[in-house]
Amino acid sequence: PRCAFYVDSFSPHAMGSGKPRGIKAGRKLSTMRRVNRWASKRYKKAHLGTQYKCNPFGGSSHCKGIVLEKIGIEAKQPNSAIRKCVRAQLIKNGKKIAAFVPNDGCLNFVDENDEVLIAGFGRKGHAVGDIPGVRFKVVKVSGVSLIALYREKKEKPRS
Repeated sequence: PRCAFYVDSFSPHAMGSGKPRGIKAGRKLSTMRRVNRWASKRYKKAHLGTQYKCNPFGGSSHCKGIVLEKIGIEAKQPNSAIRKCVRAQLIKNGKKIAAFVPNDGCLNFVDENDEVLIAGFGRKGHAVGDIPGVRFKVVKVSGVSLIALYREKKEKPRS
């Protein structure tokens, strides 16, 4: 039979639980949580401030840039293709990035010295698929959506 002093291993106050318990344990618990939060990747990314320093967009979702040149980037193995991209210089901070131009033949709508709106590629700063080192895509060219140009809904303004 169980005695009166038996401590069940499933009880809420089992010994060896690893955290301080007691009436004055609150400060210890909160400081330990504050220290250990930095082990979480999401927390660290949100609070270190590197998204403003390291990210070319400086924390924003989209950014305008000027096209410097059109480039073709070879796809990674096992694929074999030349992915059509542009090198663009961002207006807000002068950083130069490579951005993918989606859809078949859309590179013909983009000319050098055009103003393009660039967005992320959907993996929070990682390259997507078989395009090495390209983390961004072109969304608009001189104020007109690239999809509208592709579907022939609109024309690029003459300038």
